[in-house]
Amino acid sequence: MLALMALVFTLMLPAAGLALSLFAVVIAIRDLRLLNRERRGIGMATGAVVLSSLAFVLGIVTTGFQLYFSDELTAYNECRKGAGTVAAQQDCSEQLMRAFEQKMGVAWPQGVPAPA
Repeated sequence: MLALMALVFTLMLPAAGLALSLFAVVIAIRDLRLLNRERRGIGMATGAVVLSSLAFVLGIVTTGFQLYFSDELTAYNECRKGAGTVAAQQDCSEQLMRAFEQKMGVAWPQGVPAPA
């Protein structure tokens, strides 16, 4: 249950999900060792290790993305707050795409929609 919560938190609040997933990995490994020692079924504990590890990796990637693009994301959020029309919101999305292109050094991929 803790591993599942870590995955959900990682998708909603990456930094909190990262901390919770680390805690879930530790608890799941402890349970796995205890169940293995008692010769009981380890399926749920193994699933918890896998799920919490996935949440941890996803949390690292998402948090890293947010930190690397923090200036661009902040500018996009500020632009969206002031955008009162659909055209203004689309301009904000285009500015974000150009900022990503400039920071990454590659063009925005064709067929990938702009953030809304």
